[in-house]
Amino acid sequence: MKKNYLLPLAGSLLMATTAFGQTRTVNGRITDASGAGLPGVTVLEQGTTNGTSSGVDGSFSLAVQPGATLVISSIGFDSQTIVVGSRSSLDVSLKSNATQLSEAVVVGYGTQAKAELTGAVTQLSARDVENQPVVSFEQAIQGRTPGVAISQGSGKLGAGVQIRVRGSASVTASNQPLYVIDNIPVTSQDDSQANGDPVNPIADLNPNDIESITILKDAASSAIYGSRASNGVILITTKQGRQGKTKVNVGYYVGTSTPTRQRKFLNSAQYKELFSEAITNVGLVGPDPNTQYPDVASVFADYGGIDFNAPYDTNWGDQAFRDHGAVSQYDVSVSGGDAKTRFYLSGTFNDQKGIIIGNRYRRGSLRLNLDHSISEKVKVGVNLSLTRSVNDRTSDDNAFSNPLQLNALPPLQPVYDPDTRELNTNTLYYNNLLDQSLGSNRAGNYRSFNNVFLNWQPVKGLVLRTEVGSDFLNLNEDLVRGAGTQDGGATGFAYNAQTQTVNYTTNNTANYTYTLNENHRFEALAGYSYQRSDTKLTAAEGRGFPTSEFTRIASAAVKTGGNQSFGTGFSFSSFFGRLNYSFLNKFLLSGSVRRDGSSRFGANNKYGVFGAGSVGYVLTEESFLKDNAVLSLLKVRASYGQTGNAEIGNFSSRSLFGALPYADQSGTGPSNVLGNPDLTWETTKQADIGLDYALFNNRISGEFDIYEKKTTGLLLNRQVPYTGGYSIITENTGKLRNRGLEFSINGRILEGPVVWTVGGNISFNRNEITSLPQPIIPGGNTLSQVRQGEPIGVFWGKKYAGVDPENGDALYYNADGSTTNSYAAAPNQKLGNPNPKYTGGVNTTASFKGFDLSALGQFTYGNDLYNGAGVYQSVNGDFLDNQTVDQLQRWQKKGDVTSVPQARFLESNGTGTSSRWIQSGSFFRIKNITLGYNLPASLAKRGFLQTARVYVTAQNLATFTNYTGYDPEVISGLYNQNTVLGHDFYTPPLAKTFLVGVNLGL
Repeated sequence: MKKNYLLPLAGSLLMATTAFGQTRTVNGRITDASGAGLPGVTVLEQGTTNGTSSGVDGSFSLAVQPGATLVISSIGFDSQTIVVGSRSSLDVSLKSNATQLSEAVVVGYGTQAKAELTGAVTQLSARDVENQPVVSFEQAIQGRTPGVAISQGSGKLGAGVQIRVRGSASVTASNQPLYVIDNIPVTSQDDSQANGDPVNPIADLNPNDIESITILKDAASSAIYGSRASNGVILITTKQGRQGKTKVNVGYYVGTSTPTRQRKFLNSAQYKELFSEAITNVGLVGPDPNTQYPDVASVFADYGGIDFNAPYDTNWGDQAFRDHGAVSQYDVSVSGGDAKTRFYLSGTFNDQKGIIIGNRYRRGSLRLNLDHSISEKVKVGVNLSLTRSVNDRTSDDNAFSNPLQLNALPPLQPVYDPDTRELNTNTLYYNNLLDQSLGSNRAGNYRSFNNVFLNWQPVKGLVLRTEVGSDFLNLNEDLVRGAGTQDGGATGFAYNAQTQTVNYTTNNTANYTYTLNENHRFEALAGYSYQRSDTKLTAAEGRGFPTSEFTRIASAAVKTGGNQSFGTGFSFSSFFGRLNYSFLNKFLLSGSVRRDGSSRFGANNKYGVFGAGSVGYVLTEESFLKDNAVLSLLKVRASYGQTGNAEIGNFSSRSLFGALPYADQSGTGPSNVLGNPDLTWETTKQADIGLDYALFNNRISGEFDIYEKKTTGLLLNRQVPYTGGYSIITENTGKLRNRGLEFSINGRILEGPVVWTVGGNISFNRNEITSLPQPIIPGGNTLSQVRQGEPIGVFWGKKYAGVDPENGDALYYNADGSTTNSYAAAPNQKLGNPNPKYTGGVNTTASFKGFDLSALGQFTYGNDLYNGAGVYQSVNGDFLDNQTVDQLQRWQKKGDVTSVPQARFLESNGTGTSSRWIQSGSFFRIKNITLGYNLPASLAKRGFLQTARVYVTAQNLATFTNYTGYDPEVISGLYNQNTVLGHDFYTPPLAKTFLVGVNLGL
């Protein structure tokens, strides 16, 4: 029996040894059109996983089987397929190709040649995100992605980033795209409990580990993700090892940051002038002996406890900012392998001190990506990562402890008490500098993205893949406010929240490719996916600590309200399939379908089917255009499909009960949401027509798309009579539409010793609510509304008409265009639109003899912003808050023409919420400029290096805008960012950063 098993095994080993002995080594060098060596070019033996990449001078060496064919490819160049034959050496020259048609584009559950794409897809490479001083990769791709609007939202480190793919597709459900890292959907929602501002969980991914970023924009490309694809899908692949000499890369950069803008407030002399006038104008002081106060100083003392004659001139606005922020990063990676095993290992430590006092973000990460070919047909691999991040946060925008609210304090009051030399506690409002010395707000996070996979090719063309992936997130938040702070009171306050989210997925796919008669190419995909996510939260708070050294809740005298412990979760079960067909490389057809089941929806609608179809026609493959000297590529494509949005609460379809204790007795009671067994997905149907083009031997290339997205069955809450114990029910009602177009262009202006490229993109989108039972006025904000026939978040309220030159009264428009000085009498009307008319970016790169220069500009046009802090800091001396310097342009005498009403203390002259503080949010920003120098290879090798590059970078260098607030890009985290758009409320500006760095290849 043993011989029966051993003989076949021995025979197999003998054949393998014989085959191995028949391999031959091929050496070569790969160059560009100028003869310069190209490093990092992929050399792959066709039909196998055997491959390598070229060295710093373009040379390579690879052992191959007899009769081997090599596929040589690199981003930005035409691929070449070369039959080795009897040769042992090869010299290969690659031709530049701006269209990158042979580039493998990552799509859902696989890759596809760009030439065969029929969907609207944007892909970016590692060089777009690595070695930039950003917390999260999304910040590095702003301005590079047509159809994708990215706003950083705030200058706070680790703050949430807002991304909209082809506009907002929902009112109450999430508008953020689905993130998929190495085929695994990951947690992207904010899990923070200790702060009102959202955080960005995707910041836990190290940008230097990213190989490519693909954004699926239309239904044809994203419908394979079914019920979670209405907001687009962002696919992220991390770097993998390649066969060849082990490469070691070491990088370091260090830099400094300042605010992009600081607002100007009144100094002491100006402050006294304005408020003396405001107080006199209302008759609180004056020559009449019967006036309420003898002098202005008495009013200051009575209303604000302020010494009018104090010798101070404090710039409180500057106190919120550090003199200089700081940023540094160390990173190292090792990659390589042989024909059997390939690896990529990296480690990074990033440390940023923000421009806002107390704000600091640190992140350390490790990653190991490993794959092994058991045989030519079986391959296994594992991707493991671990990130530890610590974020010292600032308070949310609306908190008095937000450092930017210091600008409300009068310049007549000092930062430090002159008697005690301690921070001054006798200020008009809270001196929140106390929070920096007597408290902390720290969020510490452990994060791990992982997956394990097995690929098996049982027959030619068929690849079976199974993988299991997980996303572990463990967030610990400690908020401490010591005795003497506003929140800490006399004895101190502490809050701790522990959040754990475990998100795991399994994907099982079969992919079959087949070519018939060299003219017909088929690719079929079928698969099953299951995802489950569970979140647990435990939180507690306490008051009364013996000294400032005791900060743990166990030391609190009283465990106050807010102690909580709960769990929640959801799951998806999905079947999906896709079929691609190509005829003569010019007629393209694709279709996909997915059936999703979700635990979130009602018993009658647990499952939904989502699908899309698309066609493409490459006109330049026709004989009458093939030799055209002008057109290098002309491909038209069209698609139509349906996707869904499932990002709502986990139990909105169910009537739930919870614990409802009374005194010392336990009990249960209904939640406020009435279950709805018919609740189902929001559905988005999208049509897209696109054009890919290239001109003059690919010197100019780009894309054009026009689309329409219609969303039906919006998930909205409706009030119900409370007699049944429930106050609201979630229903599918309402519709909205997005229409838009996108255009991109890239050009190679110069080639040769000097290489110069330019590019740009622009995107237009129009959003409209087409059906809504009644207007939605978000709680806490009456200015932003959701109304039928208008875009989401339209500004609605009183329209400011300026100042009456006769008496200095604030004026408002009536419906007929006339004016009134009665705020109450003025009707509400449309005031503005926070959604931009168009967004885009421009970029350029140039290189010459080792020097390289790149620049990126980002722009937004046609949106309106509301400076919510204006009702306090720009209201012509209505109360004692310090004012912006523009309030000195107030009306003072009859005939004055100005937009600032007469200064009247406590009389609300022009202080009501209105269009007075709505301004254009259009801007153009120089986002990034980088100048680098690559040492010649001969000089680098003297230092035992393969490559060496030094560079300097300026980020957010200059912003051109008419907006007078801190920053036109900021979005306050105070409100619901789905519906309350374009609001700035004491929101920190972005940082302007300068850095110098070095990258070494060993």
